[in-house]
Amino acid sequence: MRFMMLMIPKGYETAAPGTMPDPKAVEAMMKYNKALQEAGVLHSLDGLHPPSMGARISFEGGKPQVTDGPFIETKEVLGGYWMIQVSSKQEAIEWAKRCPASENEIIEIRQVQEFEDFPDDVKKAAEGFPEMQSQSK
Repeated sequence: MRFMMLMIPKGYETAAPGTMPDPKAVEAMMKYNKALQEAGVLHSLDGLHPPSMGARISFEGGKPQVTDGPFIETKEVLGGYWMIQVSSKQEAIEWAKRCPASENEIIEIRQVQEFEDFPDDVKKAAEGFPEMQSQSK
């Protein structure tokens, strides 16, 4: 099973463009990342720039509308993620509990919807998805 562990740092929604993490926090996180890698469960990981450097595209009335960050109404944003492959939700939780996160951070765990999880009608509608997915790696 694949799970995405989403890092939600409190206050990041108002971070200025170019905000960088504390080097000591990065050093501790790298030890954790190395443990994930050595255990063979890490698929990918990335940190994200603050929302002040991003944009959102909404589709009200079917027309795309671009809003540059920061996003005033937002209370929680992603700071980064890990994609892991483990045998259960409980194992994903155990890995998340080992993260050297601060009291200012939350990790949300979400299981990836695998193609095999879909009923036949959805698989038919998504015909070609597994091939597309394998080519994007």
